[in-house]
Amino acid sequence: MLWIAFIAGLLIIAGLSFYAGSLLAKLRKQRQVRDTAVAKRNANLLESIETIALAMQQEQCPLSEGSLRVTVLLDHLALREKYDFAQQYPAIHDMYERIKHMPTHEARKQYPRKEIRKMDDEREGYEKDLAENIQTDVAELLVWVKKERA
Repeated sequence: MLWIAFIAGLLIIAGLSFYAGSLLAKLRKQRQVRDTAVAKRNANLLESIETIALAMQQEQCPLSEGSLRVTVLLDHLALREKYDFAQQYPAIHDMYERIKHMPTHEARKQYPRKEIRKMDDEREGYEKDLAENIQTDVAELLVWVKKERA
């Protein structure tokens, strides 16, 4: 009788071990799929950041628009190492903070022309004030992006 209980116990332990192993394998697979998706998303974000930064550097994109876009993209990166991008690229972040309240796209069209012109003048003034520092940040950002993509 004792042997039957012992064998039943071993079978239960073996069954539970197999079940636990299969759950661990599924978990490992899920993590691998998630990590692959995160890596692909980060690669796309880094490519977009690089494209915008190059356009800013070559003056093909207004510094204010580029700063808005780059800041949002940097915030969406899911990196293992945490970065304080506001501290790393202070001029880009400063421009973002100064203009983030300004409407864009369809929301902008709802304002009278006079108010839009006033906002544009304000934004252009910020661009002039911060241009040199933003270009420095952009150059550093491009170096960082190339390192991250490698």
